[in-house]
Amino acid sequence: MASTNIIYPTPLEKIAQWVKNSPDTVFLHQPVNGTYRKFTWKEVDSQARRIASALAGLGLEKGDRVAILAKNSAEWFITDFAIQMASMISVPLYPQQGPESIEYVLRHSESKAIVIGKLDDGKSMEPGIPSNVIRIGMPYQIDMKIDHKWNDLLASYEPTTENPVHGMDDLMTLIYTSGTTGNPKGVMHTYGTFSYGAQNAIETLPVDSGDRFISFLPLSHIAERFMVLGCATYARATVYFVESLDTFAQNLQDAQATLFFAVPRLWKKFQQQITAKMPDEKLDKLLKIPLVNRLIRTKIRKALGLGKARIVISGASPISLSLLEWYAKIGIDINEGYGMTENLAYGPAFNMPGAVKIGTVGSVTVLPGNEVRITDQGEVIVRSPTLMKGYYLEPEKTAETIQDGWLHTGDKGEIDKDGYLKITGRVKDVFKTSKGKFVQPNKIEGLLMRNTNIEQVCVTGSGHSQPVVLIELTEEAASRVPANAKEIEDNIMATVQEVNKELDHHEIIDRIFVVEDVWTPENGLLTPTMKIKRNEVERKYSPLYDKYRESKVRFVWEAREG
Repeated sequence: MASTNIIYPTPLEKIAQWVKNSPDTVFLHQPVNGTYRKFTWKEVDSQARRIASALAGLGLEKGDRVAILAKNSAEWFITDFAIQMASMISVPLYPQQGPESIEYVLRHSESKAIVIGKLDDGKSMEPGIPSNVIRIGMPYQIDMKIDHKWNDLLASYEPTTENPVHGMDDLMTLIYTSGTTGNPKGVMHTYGTFSYGAQNAIETLPVDSGDRFISFLPLSHIAERFMVLGCATYARATVYFVESLDTFAQNLQDAQATLFFAVPRLWKKFQQQITAKMPDEKLDKLLKIPLVNRLIRTKIRKALGLGKARIVISGASPISLSLLEWYAKIGIDINEGYGMTENLAYGPAFNMPGAVKIGTVGSVTVLPGNEVRITDQGEVIVRSPTLMKGYYLEPEKTAETIQDGWLHTGDKGEIDKDGYLKITGRVKDVFKTSKGKFVQPNKIEGLLMRNTNIEQVCVTGSGHSQPVVLIELTEEAASRVPANAKEIEDNIMATVQEVNKELDHHEIIDRIFVVEDVWTPENGLLTPTMKIKRNEVERKYSPLYDKYRESKVRFVWEAREG
């Protein structure tokens, strides 16, 4: 972590401030069976203090690790605060994490307890929890064995009266990166990194007590935890949660979020919902009529639940240029940012409202304390007070990643004359064709994502004469196969022809494969943060595309391979 002489308030100090000044102000809105349960600052503090007492009462000691395995909820926030109040260290897990990965993280972190909440398939995760780990169940239906129920603990333990003072170098949380290769690494963040990031973010954006968030991306991901839990806690803002996938649209309408953070996949789904009701051709015609333009834009924003949103952010993975341009034409300027677990997702680059430069991840001068450079090899390196303390129990990997105080991101990039950063790919994702030419797949994938029939795409072809493309269709497109397969094939081929005109000769796409399976974290083809695991995708599909190495066939449906 880069040094800073300023000491910022910790999350617990901010909670104490709000409990003193605004005890009865509602902080959290948790939907339960269609009705919102409201938590004031005073109640959040009281429950967190009782759970902190319970953790100590169950035999845990200061410094012990406590895991959280749950979908987002008010109790997730409360658990995080309780662990801090007990001077323990939180270890968030993804609500769709596989049992092998769960077991690795729990054993590597030596977690003594796990707090379990809402999950889609808890039973399948249970084998990953070692028998010696104490299980605490949040007040929801939980499909696995629980040792202690949330409400029983609240009733059995008095609120702790301790008010621990945490130093800026004290460890606050271990966040295990989902990683596209190998075992996850435990990123160590301190009270100093989190406090610096949250305080400066709310002052820069800015965020205040009139703002509303909706929390639905996994809180185990640093971006959601920092952007939503962190900023809301520091600004005394309000947070709404989502009850289920079925209620998502209604919960979004209820929240009327003023700041909305989503990942590219959700922005793509929003686009699909709109174009299903109003095809692009019709939409473009209406937007050209001045009197109708504003009406259409307002109607779309309201339909998405973004009628009150003043800042809409995309992060966690790259968003395609075509998708940004599509939203811009309907009056939604998406503020793309850039960050990673290792720097708290405290954007070394960010597109501020009113200063968006489409095609970049933003200006490198927005958030205080960040320094960004491009090495001679084209790699983006970052120095900031929010840099991790290191990887837990992995000093060699820490030394590889942080050199002389600079975080080596593994991303390739360029900074333009206006100080905006453009990410051009991953250092390790580059592959070589049989002609000895190097190909950066991210660039081609971003161009292909302009096609609304494509859900996900992976460009590969190491050792082939030209790149090949693996495509997963959107749910809507897949539902029209086989009846409309020829139409979809022609549509995708037209996009490929357009994209090929924008590529260098060695990058030109040679062959397209439409795959049958949906890529998910559960089948190991995506990380829990929905990034493609290239090694796994290539391992699964290389027998398919290698078979066509010498073929003249340009478009292949895996489903027809038999």
